[in-house]
Amino acid sequence: MFHWIYETFGNDLGFLRIFHYVTLRAMMAGLTAMFITFLYGKRMIYFLQSLKFKESVRNDGPESHAAKSGTPTMGGLIMIVSLSVSTLLWGNLSNLNIWLLLFSAIAFCLLGFGDDYMKSVKKIKGGMRARTKFIFTVLIALTVTSTFYYFTGKPNTVESKGIPFEITDLFIPFLKGPLITLGFMAIPFGIIVLIGSSHAVNLTDGLDGLASGTVVIATATMALLAYVSGTPVAANYLNVPYLPGAHEYSIFLAGLSGALLGFLWFNCHPAQVFMGDTGSLFLGSTLGLTAIMLKKEILLIILGGIFVAEALSVMLQVGSFKLRGKRIFKMAPLHHHFELLGWSEEKVVIRFWIVGIILAIISLSTLKIQ
Repeated sequence: MFHWIYETFGNDLGFLRIFHYVTLRAMMAGLTAMFITFLYGKRMIYFLQSLKFKESVRNDGPESHAAKSGTPTMGGLIMIVSLSVSTLLWGNLSNLNIWLLLFSAIAFCLLGFGDDYMKSVKKIKGGMRARTKFIFTVLIALTVTSTFYYFTGKPNTVESKGIPFEITDLFIPFLKGPLITLGFMAIPFGIIVLIGSSHAVNLTDGLDGLASGTVVIATATMALLAYVSGTPVAANYLNVPYLPGAHEYSIFLAGLSGALLGFLWFNCHPAQVFMGDTGSLFLGSTLGLTAIMLKKEILLIILGGIFVAEALSVMLQVGSFKLRGKRIFKMAPLHHHFELLGWSEEKVVIRFWIVGIILAIISLSTLKIQ
């Protein structure tokens, strides 16, 4: 909205020029989302309690988690509201990819809400049927990736420092220039990225503040990468793909970072609210979609190393038990393994945050080391 005000009245009112700057709008988007969450988070938690949207803790989990049963869930609704308001206020709404990011976030949030509703209110064990949930996930991912590659992602050849590349090219961290062109395979590849990232974050959401803290680190890093990718001087200097309009994604991502920090206020140990699938699915899919838009799909494996490790721990545990009848970890996902080793919940969370920060620094170093 403020960017539209600048474009409409900026010539007559010079002081409105400040709304042209992406850096200012990104900072304001983050602060706006954060303060909305601070102001209305408590009321939203009471509202969720009144609707009996409460968490059911898994029976086979660590014994210390039994006390968490009954904690309000679906806290992702708090974040999606503050993110939406912040984006509409500070984003450049003529940028179609801002709308695509917002659509994807809301769609995955609603899918997660449906799953949480079945588990917490309908008391259906396991929530939505796995096949149904998978089909809806694929449909949303297909819609989003197809829209990006064929309409909003500028599929025609663009340039970065005079070197042409296609929007379907795949870039590898620490290597200059694209590795291969995915072509029509870009859509199924994008679907895999979206599904993988959304479910990996979902698996990480098992301790107070773990998912919200690690995601905010990754989101803030993505915001920096988006700003660089959409700024010609910076992109050319660092030899990264220049993507026109990509710097506007940093406003959306800054708003999401602010919403996460505000949510972490209530989600830190002992948590007053859980995000549920309502939050984790849209957070993971947003990371996946921004990685696709910024040509950082492979880099997401490094940046989201915590989420990758959590997902791999589950796959290895299940595979090992089916093939050998033995478990590799004391419990999966990985954070529960460390809990059963004797680490306190707070220690697991903070150490995972530290690893997330290290991975973010490594990811940012790829901007120059190539």
